[in-house]
Amino acid sequence: MDIRQINTTALAYLGDAVYEVYVREASVRKNPSNVDALHHTNVRYVRAEGQELAIRRLMDELTEEEQSIVRRARNHKITSKPKNASPIAYKMATAFEALVGYLYLTEQKDRMEEIIRKAMDIIDKGKEIK
Repeated sequence: MDIRQINTTALAYLGDAVYEVYVREASVRKNPSNVDALHHTNVRYVRAEGQELAIRRLMDELTEEEQSIVRRARNHKITSKPKNASPIAYKMATAFEALVGYLYLTEQKDRMEEIIRKAMDIIDKGKEIK
């Protein structure tokens, strides 16, 4: 199976789960004693607006292949209506998640972790994300 040809929605589905695990792990490592606060801390990382900010800032650092995955996912027609995000933010967040899913499936763990780490740093520094 050629992973580059997998539907970007499927890549995003997987990438969402992988990203969530990394976000939760980072939170537990920072503050393992306050489980109640972990969810509230993590919301900014998993919201569409945070992921949109991250992928927009990371685009110039991505390889051509990675940019291609992001563009394909961003341009994929959405069939569901986003609940808590603008359609543009939702598409960009889906593109970010598709990239994570792609890197996971292609076993580029170091690169995937680098992208996730940078995304979380960008979101941490993003004043407009609440």
